Parts: sequence; structure tokens; C-alpha cells
Amino acid sequence: MRIVKSFLCVSEHLAPLRWLSKPRNCSNAARASSGEKNKGVSDSFRRQVASGPRFQDFIKSPPVTLAVNCEHTDEHYLSEDLGLLGDARKVYFETYGCQMNVNDTEIAWSILQKKGYQRTADLKQADVVLLVTCSIREKAEQTIWNRLQQLTAMKKKRLKTNSPVKIGILGCMAERLKTELLEREKLVDVLAGPDAYRDLPRLLAAATTGGQQASNVLLSLEETYADIMPVQHASQGRSAFVSIMRGCDNMCSYCIVPFTRGRERSRPVSSILEEVRMLSEQGVKEVTLLGQNVNSYRDTSEVQFCGSERTKLSRGFSTVYRAKQGGLRFSDLLDLVSRIDPDMRIRFTSPHPKDFPDEVLQLIAERQNICKQIHLPAQSGSNQVLKAMRRGYTREAYLDLVDNIKQIIPDVSLSSDFISGFCGETDDDHQQTLSLIREVGFNVGFLFAYSMRKTHAFHRLQDDVAPQVKQRRLEECIGVFREEAERVNAAVVGSTQLVLVEGESKRSAEDLCGRTDGNMKVIFPKEDVAVQASASNTAPIRGGGYVLVKILSAGSQSLRGRALSHSSLISTPTPRCDGYK
Repeated sequence: MRIVKSFLCVSEHLAPLRWLSKPRNCSNAARASSGEKNKGVSDSFRRQVASGPRFQDFIKSPPVTLAVNCEHTDEHYLSEDLGLLGDARKVYFETYGCQMNVNDTEIAWSILQKKGYQRTADLKQADVVLLVTCSIREKAEQTIWNRLQQLTAMKKKRLKTNSPVKIGILGCMAERLKTELLEREKLVDVLAGPDAYRDLPRLLAAATTGGQQASNVLLSLEETYADIMPVQHASQGRSAFVSIMRGCDNMCSYCIVPFTRGRERSRPVSSILEEVRMLSEQGVKEVTLLGQNVNSYRDTSEVQFCGSERTKLSRGFSTVYRAKQGGLRFSDLLDLVSRIDPDMRIRFTSPHPKDFPDEVLQLIAERQNICKQIHLPAQSGSNQVLKAMRRGYTREAYLDLVDNIKQIIPDVSLSSDFISGFCGETDDDHQQTLSLIREVGFNVGFLFAYSMRKTHAFHRLQDDVAPQVKQRRLEECIGVFREEAERVNAAVVGSTQLVLVEGESKRSAEDLCGRTDGNMKVIFPKEDVAVQASASNTAPIRGGGYVLVKILSAGSQSLRGRALSHSSLISTPTPRCDGYK
């Protein structure tokens, strides 16, 4: 409150200014009289200003002590930390949406932890509640609005008990709906966009000490949080997400990401390698490299090595922006990351089909610890719809890429994204999507009905597919997807798969669950198994370890089997490329 008081003092010094303007519509005598009064006021004003704060008093310039001559106080106008320390206040996080938001939560917590905040898993104990939000679909936003109503009711009850709580919105929704969030029923105290997490301590301090709403939703052309090591909260250290880039330049007509997360920029490779090494030392067994378009990664901040000048797009693919030149490409990064720990699995998501040169595919095929699983978002099987979506490829180009991937990586597992009911989609377009799903044979899929956002499609296209038609087409896509996934998964019945154990199955404490190299969930009984394939002694199976599992049956969403023995991913390491230790 001393800052507020100081501003009041300044306003008192400046108040006489309203009397210094020349009086209008008055006689000469009145003007003379007014001039004498003004002279007295002016002299008084100068004396007040001389004893009041100067320009330097409004900026931090330690070690000089700055004070305001107001109410005879010697308190600093702006203290060194500006009250930014958390003072052990407890923060509760709720994360919605994609894996990028999981990583953003870890970044935000790393920043607040260094300022003295504590984290709690109990909402009732929280002094600050932060929701890390998603705007990709209308349903995701509506979930947040509903949650805010619940939290506001809790906030009002807490005020009655003299234990106030501050509510903050982080991430994409904060950037997209900043005005609505601040004004709609005054539900939110703090807003921080995806590039403003460094500012969280200041925003929380302003909301706490001043009682005002505080926001920073500015997007950046440079922010990658490269110098911030996220505080990982992976389940018992088994897996972790590592952000390698932020933003997106693709400008697909349906997608809001370029507007909520900004332009594409890559995190320096040295920072990524440092984080992966740290995770390896902590015993993490699986790392997923994250980004809106990971395989367009290009770090131009480092000295070039192990890579050519530019990546050429495959035949049949195009882009709306100029391809970046020079620097380290995704294949270089993937190579370096995979060399850090041969016993650590490496995955990546999400890629774009246009950025799959053979170098990346061959590296996946050759390197034991890079998972033979590729997420290949198609979105539609119709050329007409793909063009309207501005995806930069045709159905034929996509299928050619699939054939090339399967030729280089014969045992690859493919997953994909599809949108039903996009602007202008006809029944024939929908049938082409169903036929693409059948032709490729995915084993994992993420399918959604189209949700209009304020994007290129909002301004240029008409959302002309009725909601009930969207839902019917979506259900048909899901049905075909499950049929094909069950067929693909049935092919592994009878094989032995290396499974990374995650822990107990959600449905039964008698079973364990884990994932194969192809990212398929495997359920198997909890029992002691051989320490090695040929060993007679046994040991219990624990989370974070590898086991060999014989697959006995398959469904569309999971496999069932029986563990045979403990195992390892370690193979003979390949030579390290010069340049990084």
C-alpha cells in the first residue's frame, strides 16, 4: 500500500496545476486579481515540487536510497524486489489441453519456485490457483469458463474466512480472450500469455498488494525459455516432455496456434541437450520432444555441423512461408539427443507431413532408442478439404509419404489427427477421409468435430456443416479408426514386445501397464519375473523399468500379455559427432 500512498502524495503536489490556466471571460481587474492569486499558488506549487519526488525517485537505481517526502516517511518508493517474493504462498496448478501445456506448467512452476512460492496438490490450501488453458476448440474453452465459475464461488467463501485466494489464467486462452476474461464477471485476477511466464511474479505481486487485475499477454518473436529448466512432475520420473520450439508459421486455415502462441522459433540445441542430460541423470527413461511443428526445427544460433544448408520439401508438399536457411535441423537435434542415453527412449510430437526428409526417417530406423512410431496428422482425406485447410499437400502426396516411411521403417506405428465437418466438407469428402483411414492403417488417432475459431477460416470460409452432421461423420470416422486399429494391433499377437512399465493399471491393482516402442498400451499381470531372459532368479516389476512381454490378445486401444523377464534398451552406442560433449 505504500506505493499507492506515494502516488497520492504526488497527485497532491500536481493538483495546483488546474489553477494555472489563464482565466476566461473576466475583466482586467479580475485578471489582475487572479494573476496575484496565481502567483501565490505558483510559488507554493514550486516549494511543494522542490520538496517532492524527482524523476529518479520513480525508477530503481540501487544502491542509492530513494525516498518520498510524504507523511514524513523514509520508506523506499520502489523496493528492490517490489514484493515479488512468494513468501511461501501455496500455488495450485490445473493443466488443460496438449503436452505443450504440461511443459508450460513446469516452466511456470520453475519461475515461481525460485521466488519462494510453494506448490500444493490440495486446492483448499492454495493461495494462488493457476489454470494453464487451451483454446484449440470451443469445448476446451467452455470447460475453463465452467471451472472459473466454481473457483469464483470458492473465492467468495474464502474471503469470508479472511483467507483470500488469487485466480490466474495462463496460456492460449489468456492470449485469445484477454478482454472477456478480465471483464466477464471479474472472474480473474491474473492473465499471462504463453510468452509471459517470466512476468508471473510481478503480476501476482500487483494483484496481491494492489488488489488490481494484472495481465501480460504480449507475444514474443524470441522467447523460448531456453535458460529455464522446467520442474518435471512426471510420474515417478518415468517420462518427461522437453520443449524444443514454440509457436508455428504454418497458418493452417482452421488453427488458432499461430495467433495464441506466435511465430515459430527454435530453442538452442545446447539448452535442449542440457535438459535431456539432467533428466537422464534423474533416471527418466522416456523423453518426448515437443513443439507445434517439431520437424521444422532449425537452430541458427549454433555453429553449423553435421547438417546441410537447407531442407528441401518432398514432392507434392508446399508451405505458405519461406523455408529457413542454415543452422541445425531436426535430424541433427534428434541425432544428438539420442546419443545422450542409449537406455532412454526418444519420441517427438507433433510433426508436419511436409518436413520428413529421408535423413530423419533413416535415423529413426537406425537408432535403437528412437521410437519407431510417427505421428502423421492428415486432418482429411479429401484434396478439396485439404486445400481449404491450407495444409500444403494433397491426398496423393500424403500417401506417397506413408509408403516411403513404411519402406524405410518397416515396423513403424502410425498415429494421426482428423477433423470432421470442416467448412464445405461434402459427404463425398467424408467418404474419402474414411478410405484414407482404411488405406493407411493407424493404430492411434485423435479425432474431433470442427470447431470454428477466429482464424483464416473464420474470415474467409463458411461453417456450413450442420452440428448433427459433424457429429455423425465424427462417429463414423471413430468407428472405422477403431476397426483398423484393432486389425493393426492384432498383427502383433504372439510377438514379444519391449515395454516401458508405467505402473499399476487403472482398472486393477493386480495388473501393471506400460507402453511399447509403437506407443501402444500393454496390460499384464503383476508378478515377479526373471532378472534376465536366461536367468533363473526373479525380481518384482517396478515402474520405470523395461520388461519383455509376450502379447496374447489385442483390442483397438490396448494389448494384453504376460511379462517374461526384465530387460534393457541399451545397445552398442554410435560414435558421437564432434561439437558437443
